Amino acid sequence: MRLFVTGSRGQLGRALQRAAASAGHPFVGYDLPELDITEPAAVQAAITAAKPDAVVNCAAFTAVDAAERQEALALAVNGTAVANVARAVDAAGAILVQLSTDYVFDGKSDRPYLETDRTNPLSAYGRTKLAGERAAELARRHLVVRTAWLFGDGANFVTAIRRQLDAGQKALRVVNDQRGCPTFADDLAGAVLRLLDAGTLGVVHAVNAGDASWCEFAAEIVRQLGAAAEVVPISTAEAARPAPRPAFSVLDTSYLRRIAGSDLPPWQDALARHLGASH
Repeated sequence: MRLFVTGSRGQLGRALQRAAASAGHPFVGYDLPELDITEPAAVQAAITAAKPDAVVNCAAFTAVDAAERQEALALAVNGTAVANVARAVDAAGAILVQLSTDYVFDGKSDRPYLETDRTNPLSAYGRTKLAGERAAELARRHLVVRTAWLFGDGANFVTAIRRQLDAGQKALRVVNDQRGCPTFADDLAGAVLRLLDAGTLGVVHAVNAGDASWCEFAAEIVRQLGAAAEVVPISTAEAARPAPRPAFSVLDTSYLRRIAGSDLPPWQDALARHLGASH
């Protein structure tokens, strides 16, 4: 299976290329400035030349708060550009894998979200990622993988907490009224390959097992690093971020479990592997 990975220098893009190499799958990776997915002709030319079996679109505008001010730009990357990729994927006879997010939900559920649950994004970022899901459906064969709270090789929540600890912070103020699923990019990459191997189409939720608040996530990072710092819970209102976030965006992974035969490992285990590899 030959892979074409966009956003190849992002957290998931890097993890996918490592996973593909380990599994013996040939791959090519593109990112800015070599390939801008908002340029249809460039996308068509690159995918046609690569002759891939699967195109995994990891390219995205991921700055959640900035998207509130720049929704048109976020939509161009997260929504409109996905249609460019879908058309090129169809022409190549490949399958499109589009990465999406828990932020397509409004967080008002009293149970983990199923793939079939109604979407209702609260933020510009969520709206643009949902537009990307719709655009991905233009490809005859498409797989939308929704994930959440990603951490890996790059800028993320774990990196931000470590930076504060390294700077000598002794009290970390972290939101405690949002709940989701911390997810390790390496585990997600493995799940994407398994879904492709199984010929999966449609929408699948893929996150590490278990859930947490951001505060609980931070406390586990501090604990695993053996740092002497207190994690102080604050409310979303106190954090005063521009973009609204879903209060509860835990994703149900029972469909993934049926396809892959097991859940992804617990997020605490994934965090330990990530921290061990990044020391």
